[in-house]
Amino acid sequence: MTSLFQHFARIFSVFLTVLVLGTAWQTPAAAQTGAAPALPDPLTADAIHEMVARMSDDQVRALLLERLDAVAAGQEAAAPPATLTGRAVQLWTAFTLPVTDAVRKLPALPAGQARAISNFVRKHGGIGGVLAMFGLIALTLAAGLAAEFAVRKLIARWRNLEAVSGQADTLAGALSFLGRRFLREIFGLVVFYIVIRAVGRAVLDSQMLLFAAPFVTYLIWLPRVGAAVSRFIMAPERPDRRLVNASDRWADFLHIHTIGLIFLAGLTIFSVRFNAANGVAPETIRLAYWLDSLVYVYIIWIAWTAREGLTDMMRGTDPDRTRYDEAAAQYYPYFAMAVAALTWVVVGTLAGLGKTAQLVHGAHYITMFWLLAAPALDTAIRGLVKHLVPPMSGGGRLAAQAYRSTKRSYIRIGRVLVAGVVLLIISNAWDVDLMAIASGAEGVADNIIGFLMTLAVGYVVYEGVSLWINRRLAKEQTAGGGAEAGGEGGGAGGSRLATVLPLLLVTAQVAIAVIFGLLAVGALGIDITPLLAGAGILGLAIGFGAQKLVSDVVSGIFFLVDDAFRVGEYVEVEGTRGTVEKISIRSMQLRHHRGPVNTIPYGEIPKLTNYSRDWVIMKLRFTVPFDTDPNKVKKIFKKIGASMMEDELYKDDFLQPFKSQGVFDFDDVGMIIRGKFMAKPGTQFTIRKEIYNRVKAAFAENGIDFARREVRVAIPGLEDADQLNDTERAAVAAAAGSAVQQQAAEDQAAATESKGRR
Repeated sequence: MTSLFQHFARIFSVFLTVLVLGTAWQTPAAAQTGAAPALPDPLTADAIHEMVARMSDDQVRALLLERLDAVAAGQEAAAPPATLTGRAVQLWTAFTLPVTDAVRKLPALPAGQARAISNFVRKHGGIGGVLAMFGLIALTLAAGLAAEFAVRKLIARWRNLEAVSGQADTLAGALSFLGRRFLREIFGLVVFYIVIRAVGRAVLDSQMLLFAAPFVTYLIWLPRVGAAVSRFIMAPERPDRRLVNASDRWADFLHIHTIGLIFLAGLTIFSVRFNAANGVAPETIRLAYWLDSLVYVYIIWIAWTAREGLTDMMRGTDPDRTRYDEAAAQYYPYFAMAVAALTWVVVGTLAGLGKTAQLVHGAHYITMFWLLAAPALDTAIRGLVKHLVPPMSGGGRLAAQAYRSTKRSYIRIGRVLVAGVVLLIISNAWDVDLMAIASGAEGVADNIIGFLMTLAVGYVVYEGVSLWINRRLAKEQTAGGGAEAGGEGGGAGGSRLATVLPLLLVTAQVAIAVIFGLLAVGALGIDITPLLAGAGILGLAIGFGAQKLVSDVVSGIFFLVDDAFRVGEYVEVEGTRGTVEKISIRSMQLRHHRGPVNTIPYGEIPKLTNYSRDWVIMKLRFTVPFDTDPNKVKKIFKKIGASMMEDELYKDDFLQPFKSQGVFDFDDVGMIIRGKFMAKPGTQFTIRKEIYNRVKAAFAENGIDFARREVRVAIPGLEDADQLNDTERAAVAAAAGSAVQQQAAEDQAAATESKGRR
């Protein structure tokens, strides 16, 4: 039996040797021609020796692969498929294992850590060697700090930080001061790092460097870098230069505990490496588990204690906050606590599964940091947009809406870019190459990443187009458009671009959403040809079933091509008047100067009258007594027109000055003298009110009265009025009253007809 076992061992070693050699010099042609021969029957040692002697290298390799594949297939068939319940149980076991193991090994933690320290001391020659090593490390740090201090002093002498920082109440001034100070600190830290690296290599041996490098990196270097970054953001000692919306109390609190948190995380990573390098595996005492849990508890305590300051910091100072911004600021402290708790669960589960390669390098800390920083980065984006976007150039409600939309587009584009960068940083921390997955073979992960990337690109294009159109729209809109202050309508409209751009915006947004939506669905591996065919059939159905809709859309296109109306202009359609308040693909909305809104489809507009295009002429009527000198009135009108052309409030609104047109008509009261002026649309009613005031004052100054309607009743025998009795006098008074009422009714009818003509 032993002899047979030895024969099989020799045969197996031959197989492995042939396999290695065949892999070394095998050509593609040989690999294709090799075929596994049939095994001899019966399978004896002599038969195997004889078969191996006859086989080529390719045949040996093929036979070995065939048998190994058969063994693997048998093992896979024997293993039961994992169910959802089984996976849940496995994950729960993996999560609870580190917790129970850490609690169980808590009594052994002091002894285990003492053993690691004892091994460390023995490795470095005892207490004296360790003290000597720490002395050399202290000397190295002192040299680095001295070099850093000297460089900072030199920079401070060369450039005065306050003199070049600009005004403190502006973003540019604050960034100038804080940025120069931050660069000075970072430059000093770089000098510190270079000096300690050079001095450390000179005075420390290789064994000492294995301890000193992580000690300085995690417990000194990273906390100092974190302090510099926190000082740049929080500016605890300079509230006048602070970039975030935080009080002195919370700025100091967050700055101090940010440094403490970085130090604690660095201590956790350093302790794992220290114990592993000194013969104590992390799973034997679970010190790293307790320190790591303390990091999450520390974060939760910071978020709970400083929730008011964190909310104010996240809220920012931008007045154009949305409900999403307000909600994000309100719930950010609780989001931070949830991230810390979730990270604790994920890290514990990974540790229970034995996947701790990335945890040793702090991948979970990097992930948690960027998740916690993401809302803060969003606040920074909103702050930058608030200060960097140029002020609104147009005016009015529509311009303000377009300006706010422009700012929101900048913010959304910034959010997408920041989210992409954060995702890449987190994936790299876990050694996941997203680009390689996206460009790899077809699979679920490849499809999902392609889907998300397509959506991200489409969203950026969507917001970019919206941004460009809204910027143009904000410039085109003016405060002069829309209803006029006089309440009569007829205001000047906006530009042609201001009318077309809203329609172009909606069309572009729908087109981009549809195109990139189809591309994203295609990236998931779904055939979009049936979707395109279905969309074509649906379009035909809509075209045949909604001919009126098509007629309205086509008519609207031609009205816009003809530039028949613009938003803000005062138009009339079949007796319906109003200001063009809004246009859509199929209809327009007219707001009457008294308030009602009329919606008119383009296909129902046979003729359109525009009262606000280019210029407007207004004619005014004045009735004066018959004995008034028309030439005198003409001179008064001319004088009024000249004075208004010199008035700063009105001169830019006139196209032609106010002047007299002479006697226009006679009626039963007096002469009707008419005056006129030409003005820009939308200003005529304000000018008219001022002309009425000035004409009234000028007539009073020159002794000219406005004609008043009089009723004269001729009564025969009135010369004997003294002899009339009471009955006859009452009859005369009744006749006079009836005549006055009849004349008043005629005047009212004439006024109504005249108003309808206007």
